[in-house]
Amino acid sequence: MEQIRIIFFDIDGTLVDPRTGKISPMTFQALQRLRERGMRLCICTGRAPSSLPDFDEMQFDAFCTFNGSLCYAGDQVIFSNPLPKEDVARVMENAAALGRPVTVATRRRLAANGYDEDLADYYRLADRELTVAEDFEQALHEDIYQIMLGCRAKDHPAIIQGAPGVKPAISWDRAVDIIPINSGKATAIAETLRFFGLTANEAMAFGDGQNDVTMLQSVGFGVAMGNAAEQLKAVADDVCGDVAQDGIYHYCLDHGLI
Repeated sequence: MEQIRIIFFDIDGTLVDPRTGKISPMTFQALQRLRERGMRLCICTGRAPSSLPDFDEMQFDAFCTFNGSLCYAGDQVIFSNPLPKEDVARVMENAAALGRPVTVATRRRLAANGYDEDLADYYRLADRELTVAEDFEQALHEDIYQIMLGCRAKDHPAIIQGAPGVKPAISWDRAVDIIPINSGKATAIAETLRFFGLTANEAMAFGDGQNDVTMLQSVGFGVAMGNAAEQLKAVADDVCGDVAQDGIYHYCLDHGLI
């Protein structure tokens, strides 16, 4: 642990307990103490910039959003990789054939062209309410970094059929994020490490979802939450406690990070 200089954190199920929608005081304290010890702290999430939670006075060095498609540090963009426009159109056609509305995510907003319960519940995981955008067509003229829709795993091949520039990123079993095929949390971490002049061996990450697999594989030491998906635990270097039991705080304390 002595070589660790930067830590990447997923949000939902990692920093934020989905049952409360908040970061616990002890997890917040762990972040504060890590920063006091000179550690760089970065968010690496499937969320859009407009959906990031309020972390009060906590300052992060970088944000890797949209599962790695848009990364930035303050006002400086580290990496920007929007979806190809032709693939956006094809994914929307495929979703419509399944009877599923979509949300397109731009840097400044989320715009939905319809409503269903799976998509609405996906929004609620980020403490947001799904509303249909009256100017949805206007959003299609902006750079789109991610498409979100309610579905099941069996629907993924049909959703991306004929769209060679995209792939699914999965953090919940009733919805999917569609991201650029050459994007993902591994790409985000590589670009962010390059930006700060650090190596993978100097990096650590905490996550809980299937979309965190490449994140944990891209750092020197990857930790899965106790509540993590089994696929993630299988590739993690270690497993800490559940997010509801302040797993990050206790892990950092027990391993001399704070």
